[in-house]
Amino acid sequence: MIKLMLVDDHAVLRDGLKNILDLEPDIKVVGEAVSGLDALAKVPEIMPDVILMDINIPDKNGIEVTGLIKKDYPSIKILILTMFDHDEYFMSAIREGADGYLLKDAPSQHVVEAIRSVARGQSVIAPSMTKKFLSFNQQPPEQPKEKKDEMLTEREKEVLLCLVQGMNNKEIAQALFISDKTVKIHVSKIFKKLDVKSRSQVVIYAVQNQLIPLP
Repeated sequence: MIKLMLVDDHAVLRDGLKNILDLEPDIKVVGEAVSGLDALAKVPEIMPDVILMDINIPDKNGIEVTGLIKKDYPSIKILILTMFDHDEYFMSAIREGADGYLLKDAPSQHVVEAIRSVARGQSVIAPSMTKKFLSFNQQPPEQPKEKKDEMLTEREKEVLLCLVQGMNNKEIAQALFISDKTVKIHVSKIFKKLDVKSRSQVVIYAVQNQLIPLP
């Protein structure tokens, strides 16, 4: 059972999400918060598996709260659900440790599946955000590139590209004709070599450091 916490100051939206999620046998809404400070106060008591987090909330915004929660409770998965499709919000949320970023116009079933995905340790990014980010005119890296792509094997580069495209382990295995277990090993090595902790951070790092071909 996935224990879920809703963080949003709009009661209508929270009630709507609860009605949808109550129909899912493997997801249970165990708490709600209406502001950043409210969320920070309730997380230690509730200890949810996944938090569905809005950005535009009172006191502290959802990006700030995400960073604070991840600092103290790194195992808690945080899925941003927002109306903001701006690049700066997306990048800031991922840098603070968000495990996913969805827009509020996403179909309800996509939200449900995204909750399950982040609970399993996968990353979920709205397709429109991925496309915008990949086509965004990036500034040169702040530090010398150090050719970190040269630290990766050719197979790891292929896996990295699949990660950036939002594929899960099963899809990567099918695309590259390798086993799920082998994919997990490659992903682990990529994370270690690039010093990242989530698939979302892989997207940020890979594009900013030009480790993948851009459109």
